[in-house]
Amino acid sequence: MTKNTTYFLGILITILAGSYFFYTCCNDCGKEPTIPAVKKTELPPAPEATSFPFSLNHGAYSYTVNDNFNFNVSSYTILDSLSPKVTEGIVGLVAFLSENKTKSLTISGYYTSDETNTSAFPNLGFARANAIKNHLVSMGTSASQINISGEVMDEMVPKENIYLGPVIYDISSENLDAADELKVLYEKIKADPLVIYFETGKTELDLTTEERQKVADISRYLDKVEGATCTIVGHTDNSGARETNMELGLRRARFAKSYLVKNGISDAKITVSSQGPDVPLASNATEDGKAKNRRTTVTLN
Repeated sequence: MTKNTTYFLGILITILAGSYFFYTCCNDCGKEPTIPAVKKTELPPAPEATSFPFSLNHGAYSYTVNDNFNFNVSSYTILDSLSPKVTEGIVGLVAFLSENKTKSLTISGYYTSDETNTSAFPNLGFARANAIKNHLVSMGTSASQINISGEVMDEMVPKENIYLGPVIYDISSENLDAADELKVLYEKIKADPLVIYFETGKTELDLTTEERQKVADISRYLDKVEGATCTIVGHTDNSGARETNMELGLRRARFAKSYLVKNGISDAKITVSSQGPDVPLASNATEDGKAKNRRTTVTLN
């Protein structure tokens, strides 16, 4: 093969190879780059709102309806939208308890741990049960036949800021040890009465867990014992005239009473009085002592 032939053969091979790569590679390079499709992340469906029925099943009295007392989140005020079926069930329950004095109703209210408790009771579940108790009492049920409790239920899911029926019910026979238990409760309250301190101008009291339990104990005793009452006594330090302090102590006692009444304790079971500066807890010579003397005391009569 001559030198020229080899030269031209090399040129031909180069042209053929270039054509091949042009059509198989370079044409693709001229295309718009392909962008991988972004896979959309699907959000999980919103949890379904929980709903507890108004349901009782106790031999002679059974009633169930898929509705109940409802409450806003962080509230213990019953919403006004009671269904006719719930009202019908309540009327039947009131009649049953009236005819069966040895029977008692236990109302257990639910709450979640992230709700804000603005009541005077240990938790919102207890406060919700207490609100329903007062509703039944207003319809003629004896408060002595009703027990209340509160239980955390973090699984609850609200519907548009409303908890649907966060409460359950149970009917049982009379507790034969109730009289002895109430005697112990009375002695406990008398030995360690509820003492409330609050700042002037505040419309709510910031009670401790221990103080809230004392309110619950007092409320229970007043409910269970016929004719039981409690007294709220207002106290002051010795700053200013005694007459002025006596009036100030009475205003403090009335303020505490209105707070307890707002939380469902009967107005008729609370009396108020004032001892002004006459019964100090600590020395009025120091500001700390004066602060301790500005108080209201709630105890059973």
